[in-house]
Formats: sequence, C-alpha cells, structure tokens
Amino acid sequence: MFVDEVKVFARAGHGGKGAIAFHREAYIPKGGPSGGNGGRGGDVILEADHDLNNLIQQFFVSNLLAENGQGGMGKGMDGKAGKDLIIKVPCGTIVWRVHREPELPEGVTESEEPEDPTLIPAAGADRPVIRNSGGVQAMELDLSAEEVEDTRSGSQRRDAQKGERVCDLTEHGQRFVLCKGGRGGLGNRNFATAARQTPRFAQPGEPGDEGDFLLELRMLAEVGLVGYPNAGKSTLLTSISKARPKIAAYPFTTLTPQVGIVEYPEDYFRLTVCDVPGLIAGAHRNVGLGHAFLRHIARCRILVILLDMAGTDNRHPWDDYHSLLEELELYDPTLLERPRLVVANKMDEEPAEANLKSFKRRVRKTPVLPISAAFDEGIPAFRKTIRQMVEEAGGADETPGSDTDSGD
Repeated sequence: MFVDEVKVFARAGHGGKGAIAFHREAYIPKGGPSGGNGGRGGDVILEADHDLNNLIQQFFVSNLLAENGQGGMGKGMDGKAGKDLIIKVPCGTIVWRVHREPELPEGVTESEEPEDPTLIPAAGADRPVIRNSGGVQAMELDLSAEEVEDTRSGSQRRDAQKGERVCDLTEHGQRFVLCKGGRGGLGNRNFATAARQTPRFAQPGEPGDEGDFLLELRMLAEVGLVGYPNAGKSTLLTSISKARPKIAAYPFTTLTPQVGIVEYPEDYFRLTVCDVPGLIAGAHRNVGLGHAFLRHIARCRILVILLDMAGTDNRHPWDDYHSLLEELELYDPTLLERPRLVVANKMDEEPAEANLKSFKRRVRKTPVLPISAAFDEGIPAFRKTIRQMVEEAGGADETPGSDTDSGD
C-alpha cells in the first residue's frame, strides 16, 4: 500500500500546573511556600528520513499526541517535562496547515445562518440605491460582486486550496517543530514577597499547540519519466536500474511511483529516476491518476518524454507528444521550462521506423533518441544523455536522494 497524502491531527503536550505547598519540617516553624513548577509539554517534531518512501505510518496513526508535562510537587520539586514525539517522514514531504470550518450553533443549518448584525442594508432587497442631486443622477454599484480573473497556474490554485504551507522537508535528518509544547506553570514559591509571604495560588500550565495538517509527499528525483500508459516506462526503469516495478501488457500497470538508482561504476556517480503512473488527457483536472502522477514530477530536474513510437494503442506518437506537453502546461507552466528529452521507445516493432520519420516531419527542431527498452537497444546512449543533461542543469549530486531545495 502506497500513501502519498494524508491528513493528521497534531497536539503538543500541555504544561504541568504549579504546586501549592508549604514547607513542613521539625524545628523549622513557618517554613514558607515550597510549591514546585510544572514541567513543560512535549513537542511534536517531524524528521525527514531517506529510508522511508511513503506516509503509510501516518495513515494508520493520524493522531499525533505528545506527552503532557507533570505537575509540580512539594519541597520545591519541579515536575517532569513531557517527552517529545518524533515522527519520521520520507524526504520530500510538504506540510500544509488545514483550517477548520467554524461550527454552526446547535439547531442552525447552513441555509439558516444568522445574519451579521453590524451590516446595515443600503437599499431594498432587489433594487440599487438611486440618488438624485439636481440634474445629476447617481447609482450605487456593488463592485465586490465582480469576478476577478485568476492568473495563477493549476498547481498554484490547488496549493492555495490546501491551506497554509508550513514546511518542506527535503534533506535527511532535517527536523521541524510542528507543534510547540506548553510551558509549565509556576509554583507558589515564585510569588512569595516581603508583603505576601504565604501565597496560596499557583499558575496553571499553558496548553500546547494543536492543529490539523496535510502531509503531502513529492518524490525527490533528478529524472522524471513522463508518458502515456503502456509506453514502456517501467521497462525502461528496469533496464537502467535495479528497480523491479510490475510490468504487464495492459495500461496502468504502475499505480504508484517507482524510484530507481542509475549507477555509473566508472566514477561512482548516481542518478535518481522516478517512474510515475501513466498520464492521460485531462490529467490536470485529476482525470485518471491525475494529480497522483503530476505532483511527483514537480521536483525533477529534467523530464524524459517517453513515446510509444509503434502506436500500440492506435494513437499517433506526435499526438501523444502534443497532449503530454499540453497537460504539463495546464498543470504547471514552469514544467515546460525545464530541460526535456524525447525518447522513442519500441523501435524493434515494424511500424516504428515509419512513425519516427513522420514524427520528425511533424515536430521539427526536436531531437529524438530511439531506443528499445525491452531488448536494451540504445540504453547506453540514454544513460549517457540523461547524465549530461542533469549535470548541465546543475541538479545532480553524488549522494542519492539529495536535493537543492531548502525547507521553509
């Protein structure tokens, strides 16, 4: 089971309350106040770990509750601090704060919401206010009702709907305090003065932070494989790495992102390649696997457009190419600004040569790399090309799982 998006409720520990106590000991009359302070509450901390690849742990345990601080005690003893709750998440996790909708009073439905008493109607219910001043006539118009054109991209609108972006964990070992624990209350010994020597009150502990959050995983990879279902992405990933995704002769064999490591033994260089579910028309509107596919290529340095040059599913390769670019642009226009490599797969089949010639005539000034992933034809040239493109893009690192993005 692969989980890349989950909602959780996090609450830090509450601070312990201060104690009200007085010193009692033989031969010491009027020992004075001796109430200890309460312990602080535990924090809820997120830690990025490169050994994890999904959010399945938070799917089954969605309530993240840290330990409360212990209350103060007599004889000036402070309470024990609550233990911090450390939650490990995969690298590439983005945290969004989800705002709760206000609850309506009991017995009131959405259609019967109480009106704001501070609003004063300026005109009748169905007519604007018309004022006459001599020979001049004026009319009041409500400009707030006019729609404002939204110029944001599809991915930016979806991110805005998710809530407030809190942090982005991209590096192994990176930590972020999601909810801060409450401070412990002061005991009555802290309030003793010359005029008030026996205070009989203490502070309560402060409540810890809490809130609803959305954890979203976006894979960290230098190379992203983009293509229609059954284009051969999983077969290509198997031929260039030791990853073994499911391969079959039907569409949507890959339902979850698969990550493979491409190794170059001559100089111990590595590249991370992400094989994501197939893309179809309308994916920017979440058709098919939609956003489950597109969110995982948002961090890729280069994109590999893999085309079925044999037309196995009775589609033309040039139509697939334009459709893929259109879906990427509608989802996020910045994806088209990244370096991309067009790869013609299944060149071992008979119609592939004729389709490749037609593709070059219809799509000009676009270099195409012909390969046959099933028979390892053209794979060495493909490995060399993607390494060169990643190095030119400046996004490669000799250590796997690295990324130049920093947390918020």
